[in-house]
Amino acid sequence: MSSEDVSTSPHAAKGKGRARPEDLDERTPLLASGSGTHYEPEPTTPRRRRLVAQLLSVFLYSFSFCVLLFIIVLLIAYSYGSRASSIPPDELIQRALIARGPDRLDVLNITSDGGIWLRVRGRVGLDAGRVIGVATEEDESYLQFWWKSIGRWGIEQLDSVTANLSTIEVSSQHDHLAAVVIPPLDLPLTADPPHDDSWLTEVTIPVYIQPTKNMTALLRFVRESWRDGTMRVEAHVGRAAIRGGHLHEGGWRSALSAVRKDVVSHVSLRVPHLPGLPPPGTDQPLPPASQLVTLTSFKLESDDSRLAIFANATAINPAPENVRYTADPIPFTIALPANGTAEMLPVATVHTAPFTLTHPNISMSLSGHVLPLTKNASAAVSTLLANYVSERDSQISISTPLLPNFAATAVFPALRPKPQILRDVTIKNMKIKSAANGGMLASGTVFARIVLPPRFRVGLNVTRVLPDVLVFDGEVPDQDIAPAMRRGDAPPAPPLPDPLPDRAFGHIRPEDWVPSTSFPSDGEAHDGTAVDVYADIVDVPLEILPGRDREFRNFVGKVIFSANGAVAGVQGVAAVAVDVQGLPLVHGEMELEGLPFKGRVRIGKGALLM
Repeated sequence: MSSEDVSTSPHAAKGKGRARPEDLDERTPLLASGSGTHYEPEPTTPRRRRLVAQLLSVFLYSFSFCVLLFIIVLLIAYSYGSRASSIPPDELIQRALIARGPDRLDVLNITSDGGIWLRVRGRVGLDAGRVIGVATEEDESYLQFWWKSIGRWGIEQLDSVTANLSTIEVSSQHDHLAAVVIPPLDLPLTADPPHDDSWLTEVTIPVYIQPTKNMTALLRFVRESWRDGTMRVEAHVGRAAIRGGHLHEGGWRSALSAVRKDVVSHVSLRVPHLPGLPPPGTDQPLPPASQLVTLTSFKLESDDSRLAIFANATAINPAPENVRYTADPIPFTIALPANGTAEMLPVATVHTAPFTLTHPNISMSLSGHVLPLTKNASAAVSTLLANYVSERDSQISISTPLLPNFAATAVFPALRPKPQILRDVTIKNMKIKSAANGGMLASGTVFARIVLPPRFRVGLNVTRVLPDVLVFDGEVPDQDIAPAMRRGDAPPAPPLPDPLPDRAFGHIRPEDWVPSTSFPSDGEAHDGTAVDVYADIVDVPLEILPGRDREFRNFVGKVIFSANGAVAGVQGVAAVAVDVQGLPLVHGEMELEGLPFKGRVRIGKGALLM
């Protein structure tokens, strides 16, 4: 048999070769019988395609859902953002920004130009949910709740915003009041705050305030606010930059930002009731500074170089109790009105010792010295001191370089009860004689002890005196009859008291100042400086008072017919010119006027030269 016959024989091929595809059908077994040769089918294309299709469907559904969710969130964010951006800045501040306090306010420093550095501690929060309308409401639907929940979730993710403001210009209805500078602020966001203040965040920030130099404008604003009981101001911010996230924080939050220009907010605050002052808003005027500050003690001490001033004062503290301030020394200038004019003459400079704000009153210690005094200033000081020892309060002006162009009027209280400056007044070796023109002349040595008020420890040298004396038959009656003295180089005679006091018969007044000498004297322990003064009067006219000739004759009769003479009472006022140790007078000496005195003198028969 040939090879060809073998190869083509059906029997020879059985079990020997690979089955052809056309030989296979659905009834062909997976494992062929025979000698052990196996058939391994390959994966089919339809199955692979079905798997890919399933995976692609899952991806497309997932992607579509994410895109849809992103679009929904984007639309919600746009809706909320558009709603917030459409609110005017003033309304946004009034509705969303919640601030409480200040819980504490520390005055850190007062600059040389009047600026004030403060450290303010308070509580602040931004009710963002109220602004964009996502706060929870009781009667909202499920769809509204779902819609707002997304907004609240976005606020929680943003967490806070940073506000960077340019200088805040504060004005009243009429005038500019102050410029305020604050650093960039972190404002925490809250989507749905509770009804109380527990959600507010405590903040402490430095604040710089530069008040206006126009004191008239400030005083007008204070008076109007007090009268109305409400402070109304307008705050203008040239540029306000807001961005998401905390200060110095990067990331996606900082990409959310907005800038507003020329932001204006109107602020209205009730004026609180201040201790020691009438309630505001009752049409009662604001009390003057003289009712707010009280001088409790005053002391003068002199040395070779200056006349030092020491004083204690109290002032009503209008600040709330949460305001803390420890003040550095504050300089003040004291001025007095020039006699007969509205001009104010600086006479002293003082500064406070460091003090803290206490309630209800602030206690301050002051020290300083008297300035070099011109002639007009010396006269003003003389008037002040004369009022001080005569139970007459004086008006003074107080100013400080920290508040240029501002001066407060205060009361310099007189010493009460009225002190007796001239004591033990008498006329030693007094003689009365007839003048060539028929009048009477008096001679003698005027003696008096000058005792300054308590806490006045100054060196005195009395160089001149000018007494104005009424002479009585007997002791001076208990009446206040001292005539007023007027100042001048050659002062004219003041008018006599009207009516004339009982038993007064004579009037002695030199035509000009009388030279005097003085010596230190020992006063009482509680008194100030004391000196004994002697002045010789020679042939000074003794004027017989109108209608008092009989009183004069009665007195002369007592002198002549009494073995020991007669007692004459003397009463009046005196002016003295003194050198005060340490007092820098530019012109002349210090002249103190209107010093009342009362005394007695015994005149023997040898003193009458008729």
